[in-house]
Amino acid sequence: MREKFSRQLKQLNDKLSEMGALIESAIANAVQAIDGDKHAIKTANEYEEEIDRKEKEIESLCLKLLLTQQPVASDLRLISAALKMITDMERIGDQADDIAEIAATAKQPSYIEKYSHVQRMAAATIDMVNKSVDAFVNKDIAMAEDVICSDDLVDALFDNVRDDMIDAIKNGTEHKNDILNLLMIAKYFERIGDHAANIAEWVQFSITGEHKQM
Repeated sequence: MREKFSRQLKQLNDKLSEMGALIESAIANAVQAIDGDKHAIKTANEYEEEIDRKEKEIESLCLKLLLTQQPVASDLRLISAALKMITDMERIGDQADDIAEIAATAKQPSYIEKYSHVQRMAAATIDMVNKSVDAFVNKDIAMAEDVICSDDLVDALFDNVRDDMIDAIKNGTEHKNDILNLLMIAKYFERIGDHAANIAEWVQFSITGEHKQM
């Protein structure tokens, strides 16, 4: 019985890794939209649908583990953490889709692209997502803590974007619509960072049984 349960837990790890790879690709696709790729919005929708399907698969597997097996306390923490994680992961997929949609419809994509802070936010959030899922699979509490600390960097980059936009408005820029688009994109990246940090906190819970919000 325990051997079968261990195989199913391995399957859970594999599916979470697959979902993590999907949301990383979705964020990277959003960056392509920022770079002016008008086809990225179609791809973004496809990623969002695939992420939603993967969420349902993992949710079904978690419920199966809870209902048909006899998980001990540590297993219960792991499964409940996975259920919480996929909610944040699905929201990341939604926000990557929103970024792609905004960027793909911007009149001046080059205006958005030239702001390096946004590109750095994208790179930081992809790294956070990758590490948060790896931390769960490898039960690496130090890596989870690194993800949580990285959220401060994403927040600081958002502040830089906001300050740049304030300066542009003060200087009488003609790109007011582009400023609004850029701020919305930066805000979505900030939220992605928050969700990645949430995932890392649930990783910590799965290992220690403690959660900051509980």
